[in-house]
Amino acid sequence: MRIQLLGPLGAEINGNSVLPTARKPRQLLALLALHPGRLLPAGTLIEEIWGTDPPPGAPATLQTYILQLRRHLHTALTTDTATGAGAGTGTGAGTGGGRPRGAKDVLTGRHGGYLLRIPAPSVDVHTYESLLAHGHRSYEQGDDHSAATALRTALALWQGPALVDVTTGPILRIEVLRLQESRLGTTERRIDMDLRLGRHTQLLAELTELTARHPRHEPLHAQAMVALYRSGRQARALDVYRRLRTRLIEDLAVEPSPPLQRLHQAVLNVDPALTVRAGPRRTSTFDLYAR
Repeated sequence: MRIQLLGPLGAEINGNSVLPTARKPRQLLALLALHPGRLLPAGTLIEEIWGTDPPPGAPATLQTYILQLRRHLHTALTTDTATGAGAGTGTGAGTGGGRPRGAKDVLTGRHGGYLLRIPAPSVDVHTYESLLAHGHRSYEQGDDHSAATALRTALALWQGPALVDVTTGPILRIEVLRLQESRLGTTERRIDMDLRLGRHTQLLAELTELTARHPRHEPLHAQAMVALYRSGRQARALDVYRRLRTRLIEDLAVEPSPPLQRLHQAVLNVDPALTVRAGPRRTSTFDLYAR
């Protein structure tokens, strides 16, 4: 089984879709998939669907939604068994690479809750987070090339905003925000490593898009300023600062932070430290002048 959460919701077993069209079963599938192999209490699922004031019949309605999900699973598993697809590939929907007996073995109810019995790597979020962990380990070991590659591979798993076509309740909403923040932070870290590796020219188009999408985000603007400066575009680097400062003053009535002001001064003064590809090994681009 493969489930995609980093973008539009997707779920299939060897090419056979198990994705419901109804809104609330899709919510349940997304929440269960975020925690593969983990028992989620019925109360947690009810809170996601109805909030903190569920209707009296919520437990029975929840069971109906679970049955709908199992019907989709049953159809896909039956088709898969009939065609012989996936046999021996280790991509079955059950745990440990074995094939499940039926939909109840995949979506299991026990102890007042439900769990999706699939391996964590079947869900793109968990593959993404595994790649992040690998990238951070490589970074700590001083291997910027491997770290940048791992983070770039992780970011390539995203097909749009997380769960962009799923209605989110209070629990999924927090998970979506967490994932979106992780995506942005991972992008910043990967750009820092690419700057240390001297890839400033290749980053210009991406940073132009990112600063337009996040017009008050100081670290991204700092990265854009450094990339432009190292590409021989000092005037454009200064213009990035000017536009950010104008936006901060107009929107928030604040000046740019001291590190960004010092970076701006360094660009004006043609500071030799800006020409060093990496700067201090443990320092981000934004913190280059945080002293």
